[in-house]
Amino acid sequence: MKNTDRREFLQLLGMGAAAGALPAGIAQALAIPANNRTRSIRDVEHIVVLMQENRPFDHHFGTLHGLRGFNDPRAVNIHLPLQNGSGTVPASVFLQPAGAKNVAAGFGVPPDQGSLGGPANGALVIPPFRVDPAAIPKDIGLTYFPGTSHSWGNTHRAWNQGQHDSWASVNGPATMSYMTRADIPYHCALADAFTVGDAYHCSVLGPTNPNRTYMWSGCIGNLDNLGAGGTDGHGAGPMTFNGLSHNGAFWTFSTFPEVLQNAGVSWKIYQDLAGQTFAPDFGDGTGNAFAGNFGDNSVLYFNQYSTSSPGNPLFDNGCTGTQIINTIPAAGAPAAAWKAWQESLFDQLGSDVRNGKLPQVSWIVAPAGYSEHPDFPVDYGAWYISKVMDILVSNPEVFSKTVLIVNYDEADGSFDHVTPPFAPLSADFGASTADAHNEIVTSDQPAGPIGLGLRVPLLVISPWSKGGYVTSQVFDHTSVIQFIEKRFGVFESNISPWRRAVAGDLTSVFNFANPNEDRVHLPSTDAFLPPVNELAGASVPTFIPTPSQILIGLPKQEKGLRPARAVPYELFVNGHVNASRSTFELEFINKGRQGAVFQVRSGNAADAVRAYTVEHGKQLDGTWQFSSTYDLSVYGPNGFARYYKGSVGQFAGMLDVRTHYNKDDHGSIVLHIRNVGTRKATVVVHDAYTGDHELRLLMPGQSLETEQRRERFFGWYDLILKITEDAAFQWRFAGHVETGRDSFSDPALSGLVTLET
Repeated sequence: MKNTDRREFLQLLGMGAAAGALPAGIAQALAIPANNRTRSIRDVEHIVVLMQENRPFDHHFGTLHGLRGFNDPRAVNIHLPLQNGSGTVPASVFLQPAGAKNVAAGFGVPPDQGSLGGPANGALVIPPFRVDPAAIPKDIGLTYFPGTSHSWGNTHRAWNQGQHDSWASVNGPATMSYMTRADIPYHCALADAFTVGDAYHCSVLGPTNPNRTYMWSGCIGNLDNLGAGGTDGHGAGPMTFNGLSHNGAFWTFSTFPEVLQNAGVSWKIYQDLAGQTFAPDFGDGTGNAFAGNFGDNSVLYFNQYSTSSPGNPLFDNGCTGTQIINTIPAAGAPAAAWKAWQESLFDQLGSDVRNGKLPQVSWIVAPAGYSEHPDFPVDYGAWYISKVMDILVSNPEVFSKTVLIVNYDEADGSFDHVTPPFAPLSADFGASTADAHNEIVTSDQPAGPIGLGLRVPLLVISPWSKGGYVTSQVFDHTSVIQFIEKRFGVFESNISPWRRAVAGDLTSVFNFANPNEDRVHLPSTDAFLPPVNELAGASVPTFIPTPSQILIGLPKQEKGLRPARAVPYELFVNGHVNASRSTFELEFINKGRQGAVFQVRSGNAADAVRAYTVEHGKQLDGTWQFSSTYDLSVYGPNGFARYYKGSVGQFAGMLDVRTHYNKDDHGSIVLHIRNVGTRKATVVVHDAYTGDHELRLLMPGQSLETEQRRERFFGWYDLILKITEDAAFQWRFAGHVETGRDSFSDPALSGLVTLET
């Protein structure tokens, strides 16, 4: 980095590490050097996965600096219904239509109220909101808030074939809530200390068990090799719901722990068991929220596990655990006894770490009360995560060789503003160079793609991922399997070609060659242990906010940049008007090392949202019909966007624009612009980051080339092309120049730059 860039970066950094007391366990984690014997992924000897429950990314981290959150300058527009019901008007995806039921309940505000910035003639909306802290008796992070429906049907209806415009109207006001650093300080501080992923998606547009089954098998039975027996031996289709199959049978397709077992890779699932291990309780049969496994160990729903017995590795490693409900303190026992009882949840994990017996691959399943599933308090989950951290770092030799992955199974039925990549249902919804036929479900309603689902939080905690980085490569739950594959040389055949094309293997998250050793401060979680009356089973009312108890106004992100890991994308889109056919044609080109999904949204509300999956080294094209004007927007990973607006006719401007990247320093983008029309065109290239513009006159057939260097903004660009003679013409090119080196987050995300668009 040049000296001037470094000074600018330090000035822009603004907020850095979270303030607060540094727990001994976290301090030790940041001080433990990485096992760096081979300077490669082979230095990782233990992978531990702690999957929590039901939180979308925006809910937890939408206000944190340097992440793709509420300040996203490339957030999509939806088609908001007009007040009079006669049509639609473009509006930010953050302004979700309220729907008649919510309006009747007192929710819903005009889209142009206050700072919302929406259209004055739009229907009432529910924007993201934070509950007013003054309205509740204790901290937001310690409050029981309601959840939302997250069935296959409701989630697909809210997603609405990619229109992404029905979250509030289908699932109610609670879907739009979010929290801040003040509400969940430990989660946010972990993100500042280690690495957070802001493009990690759950695997299924649906509920818990299917998503967790993706983590433990790479699929939900969407396989060609099952035959007439289907996914349960009785003809059932893919798993799109919780529990056993529709036939009341256990699932029969293979799981990833079996792959590990066959390859001689040690593994274990750490859990607490309450009630019957298999049906009907599945490890959660007592009613105490702070014991058991919440039914979240998905392998317990599989026949090969249910028919196993002691001595069988499937049983010994997947179907056993602590049983603390048998040692619950007597009524009136002191608080210290209740705390010790809860800490006994970690007896097996603690023993294995102390004695150097932690398996190569481990999964941890929390009780309901610590899972963060609404309506359980989020900060109870912080206490649970911190205890896992304390145990791992209690043996520095173990932690020096360990990766802890904290992810979330699904997003509840709640809103996240990033529209997830998806496999097209038919040719009307796009195309894919990767085989995607197993990514579509027609046996449940509505028929549609399995996923990807919405973004959920990802925290990667290890000696190789320190430093408060963000990774913006697209991942899902199969990425965890792919990372384990990469490290231990195994292969999960259940993962579809489409998933492998779209979702990365997590290796870009880490710096194995020269591990980051930045130190930060994290707050204590001691106050987040549930009180004794709740541990003993007392009923706690869920706080359901009224319209007067929420804070209206689009939330803002913290100011400050975040170091960003390099991502493997090099994407191009070429647009072309065919005036004689009244069509607009798009060409999607992928020169990067990872497949990508280009989503195309139209200004015409009747047009479907299309998705084009393009594997590395390949390309696709699509055509849109229009009458006199065109309006298309293209979105890809890590803020990649292209916008095409214009018209045809006697005075319409006609340009051909091609781009390429130079990768020196922070990189530059080069625009090759040619006038392919029959009239002169005074072309304006406007830089939205600086407000600068250059102007060139092009006669028919003439070309120009302009290179836009991006050192000042760490590779981020947003360029708008206009033609003075045609007010309708506006093409826009935005994204990040990927150089193959680490960079920094987009200054526009954190309010450090106001784009002049």
